[in-house]
Amino acid sequence: MISRKIHAGSCRSWLFRVYLRQELCCFSSVPPQPVPPLAQTLQGYLKALEPLLPPEEISHTRRMVQEFGRTGGFGAQLQEGLERRARNTKNWISPWWVQWAYLESRQPLPVHSNPAISLPRRDYNGWRSQLVFASKLIAAVLDFKAIISTGQLPVENMRGQPLCMELYPLLFSSCRIPGPKHDYIAHYGNSRRSPTHITVVRNYQFFQLEVYNSDGSRMTESQIHGQLLRIRSQSWKTDKEPMGILTSEHRHTWGQAYNRLLRDKLNKESVRLIESGLFVLCLDSPVMRISDEKYASRKAAQVLHGGGTFSNSGNRWFDKTLQFVVGEDGSWGLLYEQATAEGPPIANLLHHILDYCEKPDPKRAPLVPLPMPKKLYFHIDREIKRDIEHAKQNLDILINDLDVNVFNFKKFGKDLPKQHKLSPNSFMQVALQLAYYRVHNEVCAACGIVSQRMFRGGRTEYVRSPTNQTLKFILAFDDPSVSREAKVQLFREAADAYSALTDQALKGLGIESHLLGLKLQAIEEGQSIPKIFMDTAYGLATHWKLRTGQVPANTDSVMCFGPLVPDGYAICYNPQADHVHFSITAFNCCEETNAETLAVTLKDTLCELQELLQPTV
Repeated sequence: MISRKIHAGSCRSWLFRVYLRQELCCFSSVPPQPVPPLAQTLQGYLKALEPLLPPEEISHTRRMVQEFGRTGGFGAQLQEGLERRARNTKNWISPWWVQWAYLESRQPLPVHSNPAISLPRRDYNGWRSQLVFASKLIAAVLDFKAIISTGQLPVENMRGQPLCMELYPLLFSSCRIPGPKHDYIAHYGNSRRSPTHITVVRNYQFFQLEVYNSDGSRMTESQIHGQLLRIRSQSWKTDKEPMGILTSEHRHTWGQAYNRLLRDKLNKESVRLIESGLFVLCLDSPVMRISDEKYASRKAAQVLHGGGTFSNSGNRWFDKTLQFVVGEDGSWGLLYEQATAEGPPIANLLHHILDYCEKPDPKRAPLVPLPMPKKLYFHIDREIKRDIEHAKQNLDILINDLDVNVFNFKKFGKDLPKQHKLSPNSFMQVALQLAYYRVHNEVCAACGIVSQRMFRGGRTEYVRSPTNQTLKFILAFDDPSVSREAKVQLFREAADAYSALTDQALKGLGIESHLLGLKLQAIEEGQSIPKIFMDTAYGLATHWKLRTGQVPANTDSVMCFGPLVPDGYAICYNPQADHVHFSITAFNCCEETNAETLAVTLKDTLCELQELLQPTV
């Protein structure tokens, strides 16, 4: 077996401890990620600025970009450095992207970083059924892990091209470790004795649960169920000190508290067991139910952040790569940390869980006594107690500041755009810009996410909107002097323009990663940061007021995360054949943004777009 360490790059002294099993990663069948041509990226950047800036500002930026991109200039020198890096590394941008987007960020993981997926409520109510379902879920996840470990996971394809599969082994026994200046990833799955336990947390109390028998076989559902009953009997009361809340802190603050916590031997042992476990199972108390309409939003928020320190937020360890949340009321979902996980592999895991849950338990439980699940204890001194109190206050402030609006749009789904030969994703991106314009009377910088896993070690790329075509359509849409036929044509051109940008990104020719790479290459070489990145235009162009994500799942799930900027929104959508699930989040502290207002406007906008394409009169 080949084991290899990914170095985080020499731009800073990063500590990035991830070991990969290359035989599972199908490196041989996927090409390296190309470095896009410099002139193409700079031209694309200027074009992207046109809908956002007045002509006089663009003229100033154009001169700066032309100087940067001239033959033999600073840009050409940095481009050579990137091409050299591409020849000498597995992927020229992914390690930098992971550091810049995740490990270097100091913001709290809940809301700001970790995405949550809320799934349709299970048909049960009460703790007995909760534990039965949780047992089934654990067995399903272990089954998926076995498929990965034995090399039986089929290689995924996109548009006929194989995808890099290296993220799959990292889903298990991985954890983000806080640091005062930057975090790193610890992956325990390739150690000599790979972990055989999961962490179960209930009433803020953590338990080590072995899920394999002494002969190496996976525990059956009934064995797991018996162990969960034992955990429940040991965790009747809520623990006074919710240790998991510490992981919700600002990363610098948590990094300092982490070092204090680990000075004690007992604490260090308990933390290491949580970090090295395959994944975390959170057994939550019920979500407060007010109305069916608001229940979907509360359910998504519950998975995202736990609902607050008086609810289930103490039942989380936000640093873990995988956390499954199972509520007493049938609510359930998944929370993941993005440095080692991404949407498509998570969606694949969820499909496997849902398929597995339809099958009866295939194995009978062997009649062997099982050891008691081990409760993890912590020694809490005055300093740690103070750290927990501060974390509780800060998390409640963050949760109270976040407005979550989840709804199911039932008028049509992805079949409507397809009938009109439009990409459903491009249709939705233009609709989001139009809805935003109607609320705020301006367009804004928006980013959609596209996978780069068709390349070796590839992660993600942003696809930027609006385009010039989108702005033209938006300005014409509410203009009564423009004919319906002209509006349809402009809508088609706007959707096609977004599709073209997506196609470009899927070929590895997106502009955002390349611009980031040029900036970081300058830092790597000890040069000053190029002027184009200090320009106000670049600041505006990367102030992402719309963070968007399509979750193409085969189930009625909805993804949820917080906005990237204080005056922005995050919008996730899961288009099914005849309906679309949406989640919209915004911060209450910003007077300009309102998730409910945007949701209402978006529903109206979608109905009007349907009327545009399929007039009833």
